[in-house]
Parts: sequence; C-alpha cells; structure tokens
Amino acid sequence: MPSKFTSKFSLLTVFVVLTIFILSACSAPQAATEPAAIDPALPTNTAPVEEATSTPRPEPTSAPTNTPIPEPTEEPIMIVDGLDREVMLPAPAVKVVSMAPSNTEILFAIGAGDQVIGRDEFSDYPAEAAELPSIGGGFGDYNLEAIVDLQPDLVLAAEINTPEQVKALTDLGLTVFLLANPTSLEEMYTNLLMIAELTGHLEETEVLVQELQARVAAVDNAVASVEDIPTTFYELDATDPSAPWTAGAGTFIDTLITQAGGQNIASDLEGQYLQLSIEEILVRDPQVILLGDAAYGITPESIQERNGWSNLNAVVNDRIYAFDDNLVSRPGPRLVDGLEELAKLLHPELFTD
Repeated sequence: MPSKFTSKFSLLTVFVVLTIFILSACSAPQAATEPAAIDPALPTNTAPVEEATSTPRPEPTSAPTNTPIPEPTEEPIMIVDGLDREVMLPAPAVKVVSMAPSNTEILFAIGAGDQVIGRDEFSDYPAEAAELPSIGGGFGDYNLEAIVDLQPDLVLAAEINTPEQVKALTDLGLTVFLLANPTSLEEMYTNLLMIAELTGHLEETEVLVQELQARVAAVDNAVASVEDIPTTFYELDATDPSAPWTAGAGTFIDTLITQAGGQNIASDLEGQYLQLSIEEILVRDPQVILLGDAAYGITPESIQERNGWSNLNAVVNDRIYAFDDNLVSRPGPRLVDGLEELAKLLHPELFTD
C-alpha cells in the first residue's frame, strides 16, 4: 500500500506537469502567415499613409452633377492709337468719356451710346448726348478732375486734343485712346471698327459699315455720268466778308464736294483752310455757294447784300444754300449724310422724289 508521501508526491507531480502544459500552451507563438502577393501593376513608391488624428474625417459628399463650367476669360484688347501708342484694355470698355463731337457721334452710331458717361462741351448729336455730364472742352479747356471723378474705363480723344492733354490724363491713371482723323471714307470705316472693338460692338458695326458703303456707292453711281461739274465755293467763316475762310485740298469738305460731282474752287490752293479775297472769288466765279457758317446766322439773302458779290454766277442764278457744316467737319458716320446732301444740292435733277 503506498505511503502518504508517495501519494503526495504523485499528486505534486501531476500538478507540476499540468502547470507546465498550460504555460506552454499560452506562450506558444502563432503560426506565421504567408506574405500577400504584390500586384506588379501597383506603384512600388506609394506615398506614406497619413497619421491618424483624434478628429474623425468627414465623409466625402457626392459632387453635384450640374456644376457650371467657368466661362473662359476674354482676351485683352490691344490697338495702336493715333499717337502710335499701344493701348490695352483687359475687356471692352463699359464706361467711356468722349473728348470730341466726332467720337461721341461714332459711339452712338455703333450702339455704344449707353456706355458714354461723359462728353465734351460741343457734343450735341444725337440729342441724348447733350444730356450727359460735360467735361468741358471749350477752347481746349477740359476739366480733368471731372473726368477722373467719372471713373471711366476708357477716355476717347481725337486730333483736336493735344498729346499733352493725353499725357496728363494718362498720368492720372486713365486709359486714353486717341482716334486719328481719317483722310478718306475707307479710313473712317476703319475708325468705326476700332471703336467698336474697344467697346464690344464689332458685329453690329460691321453691318453699319456695309450700309454706309452701300449708300456711298449709290451716290457714286448717280453722279458717275454727269458732265456738268459745277464750281463750288464752301464758306466756313465770313467774319471778314471781304476775305472769308474756306476749305482747300486735303479736307473732307474738298473730298466730298468732288465725290458729289462738284469742283471746289480752292482745291488747287495751298493750305487746308485759307482765306479767299473777294477779288479771287470773283475771278473763280463759283456756280454754287455753300454756307457752312449758316449756323452763325449767315443766309443766302445776306450773301446777296455783300459788296461785290451780286455779279457772281451763284448769286445771279440763286444757287446759294445753307449747309450743316457738322456733316462734313466731324469725321464720323454722318460724313455719308454730308455726301448725300452735297450731291442733292449740286445735282438736284438726279435725286428727284
């Protein structure tokens, strides 16, 4: 019969064996797993994963399906002006100040009248132009402060404005474009298109130019076969009736009289604007007298009362006509109006209703 010590030893042996077994089971390493296969299509230098933060990231929202695509920005406008300066606008001007009557007429004619926010003192056509704020301009005296206060995108100058005036405005931070006087109707059309580009009215101005060209062609066709070319005296200023001012070669007055089927009696004399003595006028004996100074009160009746004028062909045959000088002295689209009016006065037989 086993002793108590043997029994105790056996129990102790069993306890130790069980303990060793349990400890061995808990500390045994897990079986190693096979490494995942690497997809050769994936990049091997992927960026490291961002560290986790304590703030959870918001869930991405779905992008709207009708997100508008931004319109492309307009190309800047770059045109060389009458002073050979490159003038740049980032986009068509929406606020324009006109410094000359011809420019004002151009702006309204091409459809940019609503963009004119200021005009010179003498801009009176069309009628709504006279309602705009005046920037001065009488005898060349412009109110530069008034121009700056209007905050224009573009100041449109003309050859009646000096380079010094243009520089003064440019030095004040304004964009100034000087439009050179045209020397032909074709150059006038080009001027219209330039201002149209600066103000964003190119399409409708191209239509306007085509209409003007058609009207000019109609006059050219009408007078093409005339044989009687009346000699014509155009009076600009008769402050001194014995030596009135007239227009010579190189002026639109001379060009349009010729195109309308007439002969300017001063076209062969030196100088664009000059005075003719009554003696010279009597020698040249015009068949037609056009009063460009009619706006100043000169009338056909007053011509007949001048000393020495009663024997002129135009006076004897009562061919003295008041004429709107703005139609031929403002280099804009109304030059075509002037051409038509001249043709009707010089050759009324061709334009019967």
